[in-house]
Amino acid sequence: MYLLYVSDTSLPVTLIVHPSRSQHFTNDSLSLSCEGQSNSAGWRVRRYTHSERVSDCSSGWGSVTGSMCNISSLYSSHTGVYWCESESGGSSNPVNITVHSGAVILDSPVHPVTEGDSLTLHCLYRHTKSSNLTADFYKDGLLLLTQTTGEMTIRTVSKSDEGLYHCKRLEGGESPQSRISVRGLLILTENLHQMKILI
Repeated sequence: MYLLYVSDTSLPVTLIVHPSRSQHFTNDSLSLSCEGQSNSAGWRVRRYTHSERVSDCSSGWGSVTGSMCNISSLYSSHTGVYWCESESGGSSNPVNITVHSGAVILDSPVHPVTEGDSLTLHCLYRHTKSSNLTADFYKDGLLLLTQTTGEMTIRTVSKSDEGLYHCKRLEGGESPQSRISVRGLLILTENLHQMKILI
């Protein structure tokens, strides 16, 4: 019997975000690229924001190199949903990006976390870019714990860990909320027939 994480294998391309987190400070840079097992040529990075609705990287908010989109200086208006889309209309899974003008952000994963994996969240301070400061971590508005290291680790992720997370620095500042999603495990027999999905 084999254990595999659930992913949508029908999607040939994934949107890769660098730095790989869902929250970013204003004035930082960001790179977005379409990568996958197949040739990613012909794929473009698109986004949805409240101000622009749907637009391409080439429309002016980023610079395009192949299937990569680079944003040299982030603004709050860059907050939105981003994805890769092909000329034929195929698309990757969407990714939420939040750009924050405040002093604190939560370093949380861009993509869903697999059940059973470990997950570490960092509370980052703009002026040091370090997580080594005392921080409170919240889930769905309720205080989970206070950590003097500025990071919180979930050693074995389960579906019950899904929710909206944010952090606060005792020195001042609070991050926006980010949703953490958990994907189940797909259990397959040796002949690769699907038996059960744990969700």
